[in-house]
Amino acid sequence: MEKHIHIVCLDVPYPPDYGGVFDLYYKLKYLYENGVSIHLHCYEYGRGEQNALLEYCTTVRYYKRSKDWRGLAAGIPYIVSSRADPELLQHLSANNYPVLLEGIHSTYLLHKNKLAGRKVMVRLHNVEYAYYRQLLHHTRSLFHKIYYTVESVLLKQYERKIAIKAGLIIAVTEKDAATYLHEFGVTNIRHLPVFTAWNTATCREGKGAYCLYQGNLSVSENEQAALWLIKNVFSTLKIPLIIAGKNPSRTLKKEVQLYTHISITENPSQAEMQQLIEDAQINLLPSFTTTGIKLKLLHAVFCGRHCIANKAMVAGTGMESGCVIAENDKDFKAAIQTLYQQPFTKEGIAFRQMLLEQHFNNRCNAAQLVEWIWGRISAD
Repeated sequence: MEKHIHIVCLDVPYPPDYGGVFDLYYKLKYLYENGVSIHLHCYEYGRGEQNALLEYCTTVRYYKRSKDWRGLAAGIPYIVSSRADPELLQHLSANNYPVLLEGIHSTYLLHKNKLAGRKVMVRLHNVEYAYYRQLLHHTRSLFHKIYYTVESVLLKQYERKIAIKAGLIIAVTEKDAATYLHEFGVTNIRHLPVFTAWNTATCREGKGAYCLYQGNLSVSENEQAALWLIKNVFSTLKIPLIIAGKNPSRTLKKEVQLYTHISITENPSQAEMQQLIEDAQINLLPSFTTTGIKLKLLHAVFCGRHCIANKAMVAGTGMESGCVIAENDKDFKAAIQTLYQQPFTKEGIAFRQMLLEQHFNNRCNAAQLVEWIWGRISAD
């Protein structure tokens, strides 16, 4: 039997250079390896059309994201209403293939009951209402505070309604699946780990010469984490720290300049970021939000040496045992001082490989997804 599927993406999933599209891109690769013909639909708002997607997709269509805010008046979150292109329904209606909606962002047609009679699955990237509520506490902008507040309220109502309309909800972490079960009473939910670029742990033995914090520094949460590390940990801990990522703010760069043992690597290439992670002695992973899964966590655990994270970063990911857990500045300082002197060992690499195979085996996870889509959906 030929297996065809429509996949609707909230963004163009190439290049896989930020957490929101990482799972999307590698899912295409491993579904393709399973003989699935993918008809990709993606919203383009700055990343451009990408011919590389045709390596794994039979067809690729692009849609423009609207900047119209009128959907808010109808109680529809902006991340959803801005992705309401009518051409999408026209293309999905050309056949009766199953539909995988990537992110709550992509569920407008499901909300409007336009996909009745279809096999429809929703891939959660976060518990979005909780994520937006947490973002509220990490921005200084009054406009963003208002936006995050309104969006969070609308998303909680919206997610509750969407959850009962989908044939299957697929969460990226066990924690997100539990939230939907306990808060929304949703039983048609399963956990499937994110797809990754790694089939082998590439951690290096020995010692590195610095600590590393990395992420998209234009995201307020990441900037706050970097500033917290500088002010609360490394201001008195004279161990080298590199902060690396996209578009650091003037505020962050000014703070870094106050310390000779702290530096910033601005907008590194993917190859440069990989090198920074592999060469670091310690990858630092504090987080102020608890939904979804952070790409930086997986990147550090499978490619770096020692990792220090807080519970918010690792909750429900299966990666707890791959990190030293620290909850406050005192814990982070103590863990850094200990691990900075400890070489990373072959045994440590073997343990990381075991974690990778146990939780993030791309081929096994692709086979499980294929079974859910074309086989029997059950609680097994």
